[in-house]
Amino acid sequence: MKLDWLLEYSPILLALGATLFTWGVTALGSAMVFFFKNINKKVLNSMLGFASGVMIAASFWSLLNPAIEMAEKSGNTPWIPAVVGFLAGGAFLFIVDKFLPHLHLGLPMEKAEGIKTSWQRSVLLVLAITLHNIPEGLAVGVAFGALAIHPDPGMLAGAIALAIGIGLQNFPEGAAVSIPLRREGFSRLKAFSYGQFSGIVEPIAGVIGAYLVLLIKPLLPYALSFAAGAMIFVVVEELIPESQAGDETDLSTVGAMIGFATMMLLDVALG
Repeated sequence: MKLDWLLEYSPILLALGATLFTWGVTALGSAMVFFFKNINKKVLNSMLGFASGVMIAASFWSLLNPAIEMAEKSGNTPWIPAVVGFLAGGAFLFIVDKFLPHLHLGLPMEKAEGIKTSWQRSVLLVLAITLHNIPEGLAVGVAFGALAIHPDPGMLAGAIALAIGIGLQNFPEGAAVSIPLRREGFSRLKAFSYGQFSGIVEPIAGVIGAYLVLLIKPLLPYALSFAAGAMIFVVVEELIPESQAGDETDLSTVGAMIGFATMMLLDVALG
């Protein structure tokens, strides 16, 4: 199916639509709390591993690789924007992680990270989950914002593939959020509300990412690499350690392999 007609729309509008989709998939995953009160640790590790694989693949195929190609075509040293942007994205998330108060699922209050606060446990739990979704929304927004500079069908297909990939991993991620919240003592409705609310930052970050690309067009390769660095930071800092918790680490590894292959397939086939 030809999607060239989408190029007639504003990249910001496309970014908003794509990230509303990824948020919606998060909500669908969170709705699993209405059917299950508990989630098997093996299943949880597999889902987190899958999410890790998708994000790692998306970081290269949808963000770093296009950034390198753009730098080459513009006559610049290709590795500079990739390395600088990648490290800047990781540094940004590192700073946010150190300052934003948050608490990971299953940990006691004394394990809360960031600036010390009197906020409730539920708020800290949701902030930890929300932190995962910021770079995802940013990545989708930057990918669609790139259409303002390179309005070609290949770039559009790549951005759509990225949105689909992020959406696919958001479904198990949404369930991996809401069901443990239920186990923490939340009602089903409250666990669902908090789970889907964690994804609301994706449309916000997506629109900001697309707008910044339009504002500073020459820095597009840096912006793509920045989003990749932010995503890899989340994967290494949070998702992989959480997916490897317990004795069934093989399942999380297999999940990561499948997630990577799925995202690679989407990006290469569509982009």
